[in-house]
Amino acid sequence: MECKYFGKCGACRLYEGGYETQLQQKLELNRTRFEPFYKGDIQIFRSPDAHYRARSEFKIWHEGEEIHYAMNHLEHKGVVLIDECPQVNVYIAELMPKLLGAIAKKEIGFKLFGADFLSSSSGEIVVSLLYHRQLDEAWRKIAQELAEELGIYIIGRARKQKLVIGQDYITETLQIQNKEYKFNYIENSFTQPNPRVNEQMITWAMEQFSTASGDLLELYCGAGNFTIPFATLFDKVLATEISKSSINAAKENMRLNSVTNIEFVRMSVEEFVQALDGVREFRRMKDIEIENYNLNSIFVDPPRSGMDESSCHFSARHEHILYISCNPETLVRDLEILSKTHDVTAMALFDQFPYTSHVEMGVKLIKRK
Repeated sequence: MECKYFGKCGACRLYEGGYETQLQQKLELNRTRFEPFYKGDIQIFRSPDAHYRARSEFKIWHEGEEIHYAMNHLEHKGVVLIDECPQVNVYIAELMPKLLGAIAKKEIGFKLFGADFLSSSSGEIVVSLLYHRQLDEAWRKIAQELAEELGIYIIGRARKQKLVIGQDYITETLQIQNKEYKFNYIENSFTQPNPRVNEQMITWAMEQFSTASGDLLELYCGAGNFTIPFATLFDKVLATEISKSSINAAKENMRLNSVTNIEFVRMSVEEFVQALDGVREFRRMKDIEIENYNLNSIFVDPPRSGMDESSCHFSARHEHILYISCNPETLVRDLEILSKTHDVTAMALFDQFPYTSHVEMGVKLIKRK
């Protein structure tokens, strides 16, 4: 990827030497980091070199009568005004200048401070416009015209206000093991930002469970990104997630893919463990006959904070553990506990965030006999 803002824009921090050099740096760092737990080869899953992000956020910066996109400076020297970003997918990249020009022309830039883009791989786009003022019917009318002209959906957001022009989601299609999966991605909720790496990540995870049997327990399931493909491998899947909006999206995505063998439960991991161990009763578990599940395998994809100690010990009850981590530092901490009972048999590095220090790691663990 070539970018005229390298060295100034804080979105990219590892860029000298090009894509392969930054990827090798991350591989060496994590090979050393995880050596106490695993000495085998770490599989590498590359990102496209450019136009890989399907989700992006930009500041809107005002200079007199003009408005610009802006990003934080790499060296914390305020902001960098930009007019393009080669990280974003081709549809967002094409839309960015058109959108800014239309906002200026239609004079709806007053108190606008941010623009968030969410795109599918086929070019369906939701743009969230963020304001420091309340939006009225006049704004809605102009935004409707803008959405129709550009062929996009628009969300107007202000304090305690959300105005939807069209719809607040896009539908993404992922190709996993020669099969299509469809997902509704909702504006302002978590989605994987790099769809091509996401496809590789799900495929790798499914391969790790290729010899597993029985039923699967998934913690931190989100909107079902892994859950729904996993349902083709197991008799039943029991999946938990604390976010109500994510659970609702997961259930809709289950229907979208005609999957029927998943039970989604809106509970934190701590609550679920308490329910499973009979410490507390929860109405949300009343229709789930946990004794009918044969749970030998568990999949976890926690937030950057990783799992707490009790969640690690709970996961260690299962024969097969598959752990996807967006923070290698907390993964190391959790492996200190998990490796007391389990052996790491496979590791993967997913370059979800090129030109930054961030990676996603995949770890497969099997309980020692």
